Amino acid sequence: MSETKIPYKIYLEENEMPKKWYNLRADMKTKPAPLLNPSTLRPMTADELAPVFCEELIRQELNDTTPYFDIPQEILDFYKMYRPAPLVRAYCLEKKLQTPAKIYYKFEGNNTSGSHKLNSAIAQAYYAKKQGLKGVTTETGAGQWGTALSMACSYFDLDCKVYMVKVSYEQKPFRREVMRTYGASVTPSPSTETAIGKKILAAHPGTTGSLGCAISEAVEVATTSEGYRYVLGSVLNQVLLHQSIIGLETKVALDKYGIEADIIIGCAGGGSNLGGLIAPFMREKLLGERDYRIIAVEPASCPSFTRGKYAYDFCDTGMVCPLAKMYTLGSDYIPAPNHAGGLRYHGMSSTLSQLYDDGLMEAVSVSQTDVFAAAEEFARVEGILPAPESSHAIKVAIDEASKCKETGEEKTIVFGLTGTGYFDMVAYEKFHNGVMENYIPTDAEIAESLSKLPIVK
Repeated sequence: MSETKIPYKIYLEENEMPKKWYNLRADMKTKPAPLLNPSTLRPMTADELAPVFCEELIRQELNDTTPYFDIPQEILDFYKMYRPAPLVRAYCLEKKLQTPAKIYYKFEGNNTSGSHKLNSAIAQAYYAKKQGLKGVTTETGAGQWGTALSMACSYFDLDCKVYMVKVSYEQKPFRREVMRTYGASVTPSPSTETAIGKKILAAHPGTTGSLGCAISEAVEVATTSEGYRYVLGSVLNQVLLHQSIIGLETKVALDKYGIEADIIIGCAGGGSNLGGLIAPFMREKLLGERDYRIIAVEPASCPSFTRGKYAYDFCDTGMVCPLAKMYTLGSDYIPAPNHAGGLRYHGMSSTLSQLYDDGLMEAVSVSQTDVFAAAEEFARVEGILPAPESSHAIKVAIDEASKCKETGEEKTIVFGLTGTGYFDMVAYEKFHNGVMENYIPTDAEIAESLSKLPIVK
């Protein structure tokens, strides 16, 4: 099909929107290692997970053989408020870069939460409501997940308790207020409200927090409050399952116009966006149907893939959650209080970690000043102010497109634009004022954290 016939934005019709989520683990030759009970070091059972997670979500979490799960009609009806999301051809960015590359981005920011997080939040809230629960607890980093979950809980009339990483709580008051607008309670973490929060504050006086800290507090509250369960916005298999809607729509849109991607790029913190975006493309790669370069982009301040260790580790700083085998910096690792936002988790999804260890995807880390420079360049030509997380993918997409300019190769690049940055103006202000700093942990700092990994034989 002639390139001139490809529109600026590719929209799917309602009947083209996927009706099933795709479980990437079903097609993986080497399955992700199971969650382990930290007391027995044996694989976690559904009964052991029941006090923490919703029943249906546990079934999804432990299933690595069923390739597709039907999306309940109630969730499909909610999705219709903002899905299908557009796949956009970045013509203006291509022109600015003078590259022969074709650049596409899947835009997930067209909802009040401003990000892709709503795709899983509504699913988890639905299953909590279906189980008859009073409410849920969670953590949030930059605030996208907390915002999305507060919206979803409001929709299903569930209570929502959010523990927000303290540095983000202070830097992003407006994101906090959106959560409160939807009825959620928001507590800066670590806090003095929980036993674990007090313990972390005693060990790290004055800490600005981390996702690992906030997870510990949210789990403690869920397991000690009748009628509550804990829900997580990234990392877990169930979350990657729900987020597969991103990649499935992207693949349908590309196929609709006969477009074949060469490079797939996603930002990587815990793995929800990246795992969702690459799911159908990785499926083709696993089955030998087509090859792609798949690139995970993480912050240099929290480089789980590029400088972490592939090992079993606690999912939280308080060490109350199961052990997951993943690329990790150590659950005790607390990143610098920079603006990487939701990418400040110490580990990476077990599914993505296994794929990376098998050599099926690449990973790079980038500094935050380079990220914001790329974000500004993108905003000026494409008309969308991107979130800091999304801008990690933008940075590497620009790098790859620039390489095409040097070589003359006409590669097709697809990246995930996970959300908007309108609640991140403090970060943009620091960048514009020239006071934003790049923090890169030393080898000694990472080694110190990794020295505390649990011993799993």
